[in-house]
Amino acid sequence: MVSAYAQLGGIVWVPRMLQKIRIDAAGGLPAEYQAWLGKGFDGRCCRFLKIDYHRLAERVRAGATDAEALAWIEAQGPLPSEEAIVVWNAFASKRGWRDGDVPAEKFQEYKARYGFGHRDDILTYFDFYDVDEGRRP
Repeated sequence: MVSAYAQLGGIVWVPRMLQKIRIDAAGGLPAEYQAWLGKGFDGRCCRFLKIDYHRLAERVRAGATDAEALAWIEAQGPLPSEEAIVVWNAFASKRGWRDGDVPAEKFQEYKARYGFGHRDDILTYFDFYDVDEGRRP
């Protein structure tokens, strides 16, 4: 799966969200990912973009490319400002690191549950996904 750090239209997470929709439509998305479709980072990203996840998913399942999906997102209303995108990218890519609503202990427990409790180099959920999915040793 594409890294959570990958960007489309300068926005992190969007390529990963689109790819998860496609993999799910093909019947290949693991169960632990299915529970989060349209929720978690997907939900936060869609709220940031002021779009409906299910409407986006319909477009992507119908065959929209990344460029076409981005054009559809833009057609729903202008993309957030460059400054707002910088803030979103910083927030999303640092999630799990010093978050007020996700205590460090909770993130540490999450890492430990998947066998990475000993990894001090995994500081964020994006880092976790890259390691868990084999993009980083």
